[in-house]
Amino acid sequence: MAAPRPFWLAAIVIALGCVCLYAAFGLPQGARYAGIGPGLFVTVAGAGLVVLGLILMVQIARGERFQAQDAEDASGSEKSDWPAFFTALAAALVPVLTMQAIGLPITAMLSFTLVARSFGSRKTLMDLVYGAIVGVVAWVLFTRLGLQLGGFLPIAGF
Repeated sequence: MAAPRPFWLAAIVIALGCVCLYAAFGLPQGARYAGIGPGLFVTVAGAGLVVLGLILMVQIARGERFQAQDAEDASGSEKSDWPAFFTALAAALVPVLTMQAIGLPITAMLSFTLVARSFGSRKTLMDLVYGAIVGVVAWVLFTRLGLQLGGFLPIAGF
């Protein structure tokens, strides 16, 4: 009996690309102060996902097998670390949920700490400090570029 072919995987990649392209139509492709607007990056990412999904579909149709491969320090036969996965997922959701309310520096601090935790760091205090430094530097640099990211600490009125 032939092994099942995961065409669903290619369909998901193509669908994600289509969602990006749909969202890109609502964003400006160019800007007055720069030739490149925010929509261009979303368009390129969406088009890239669609192309990669189509390539994946061709590979699946040809019968290529997708098996876990050993990495430098991981074995393909080991089980997934679901707590680490969900911690990294939480780190990706933190900016969506907190950016407007608490600002970039604190949001970056929390996200950095969660990602570090998902990679195995147990130095929470140092991760918070490093995340705060990254967030403050990013906020200052974006502000100097003229990109408004909101207040420094909106929750405190700054």
